[in-house]
Amino acid sequence: MNASLPASLLFAGPESRLAALDELSRKHWLGGLTNSQGSLEPRLATLAELRRSLLIGVLPAPTSWPWPEATIAAALHEAMLALNLPRYCAGRQELADTVLMSVLFHLDFIVDYRDRGASETEALRMAIDAFADDWRERCGQIDELVDVFGLLPEDGKNTNWDQLRGLLRSSGWQEVLRIRRLLERLPELAKLIAGLGRSRETDEDDAAALTVVQLIEETTAPQPASRDVRVPDMPGETRGVRRSDRIARMLPAEAMLLGHPRLRLVWHARRAERTLLSYEDDDRLRETRLQPARVTVPRPGLLPTKKRKMGPILVCVDTSGSMQGGAEAVAKATCLEAMRAAHAQRRACHVFAFGGPDELIDMELSLDANGIAGLTHFLGQAFRGGTDICGPLEKVVAKIEEERWQLADLLVASDGEFGATPDIVARLDAAKREAGLRMQGVLIGDRETVGFLEIADAILPVRDWRRFGAEGGAASPIHSHRLTAMYFPGALRSQENRDATVSPEAAAAAVREGRKL
Repeated sequence: MNASLPASLLFAGPESRLAALDELSRKHWLGGLTNSQGSLEPRLATLAELRRSLLIGVLPAPTSWPWPEATIAAALHEAMLALNLPRYCAGRQELADTVLMSVLFHLDFIVDYRDRGASETEALRMAIDAFADDWRERCGQIDELVDVFGLLPEDGKNTNWDQLRGLLRSSGWQEVLRIRRLLERLPELAKLIAGLGRSRETDEDDAAALTVVQLIEETTAPQPASRDVRVPDMPGETRGVRRSDRIARMLPAEAMLLGHPRLRLVWHARRAERTLLSYEDDDRLRETRLQPARVTVPRPGLLPTKKRKMGPILVCVDTSGSMQGGAEAVAKATCLEAMRAAHAQRRACHVFAFGGPDELIDMELSLDANGIAGLTHFLGQAFRGGTDICGPLEKVVAKIEEERWQLADLLVASDGEFGATPDIVARLDAAKREAGLRMQGVLIGDRETVGFLEIADAILPVRDWRRFGAEGGAASPIHSHRLTAMYFPGALRSQENRDATVSPEAAAAAVREGRKL
């Protein structure tokens, strides 16, 4: 009664014909079951084998395909190799599944072409050509996406591909491709952006970030040293009894001998022989002297901390009218490279494009169809308007307070023609001090400005920015970008300058009293 029941054989036979469906994606089931070419079992077995092969980047010989017939299999194999589809599908399951769905779709049209009057050879050629044309365009677009972003977008395999296809045909995308080619001429920009963020500690020292620590160093200093010095016959603490010739320390029993007429001679003999019983004194003196010795002493010192990389990136891009031309191209390249680096390393990236007051574009760049559309729209725009740095810096300080962006670094790409208010500078300094925010500047201009020097921890100058305009241009005529720091050091809002600055009321009172400040 407890024996297990035998397995039912009612559906075993029909289900065995569909065993290959277990290896296929569910999206292949309908096409695999209803395709007009060949019979069911060979078709499902071939689809399963092709799926396994494409995922490892190879394509089996058509002679080993049980489906479709030899002529169709040879033509399809030749087209897939010509398009190099195995390379595209290696490790990309969704793309490999899309290729198989496309194969089923186009081969199913052979019957329709025959019904329209085409011969068997013509119908096969039309189906294979349609398949090749479809994937030739898609492979080219995949190459463009990988070249621009370093990897295929998250929904670029099949989902929303029609949206991406339309986007990649737009004029804005051509501007993206131009900016991508520009990045090849700015290798230092890619290196700078790769080092932003504070999520992971490296082995490299950061000379710009110094920490006050207690250093231990060796030196020579006088140290007290004690020793015992023996001083003979020095009165001191009684330690015991010994034999000597000291009359002052002899025992009373020895002194009794002096009162006897005969034993007094014994006393004299003992004294001569230094054998009188006497008290023994502690005749050692402890002496302390200062002697030079090697000692270790602590002293405050500065040590560089380890550089931190691979964290979120906050980017402020200047879109004012002064950025038109080559500076605009470099600013766009900075934005594109930030997105490339962030998503190649699975980091978050948020961009603030700022112009005049209330002209602020706030967008998070995600590597999907919507993110690419937003980036393409932004890079396709022309820059114009005034410059207001306070708005984006307020947004940055607010972002740093969010948990997701606490380890982010800030990158500002601008020509430096701006000035932040003292309140914004103070809030930014507080974020640097308390949250560890680092601010990197990309100077797209001929010289640094007071506004840039006040907020940036480090500045990367792109001195030949004129060359990157659409029409090209000459290099910077300025010999150095540090002209402001060189000739106007008192203009910077440093602590020393703040301490030396007096209020208008104090200056007026000094003038009235005839005093000099």
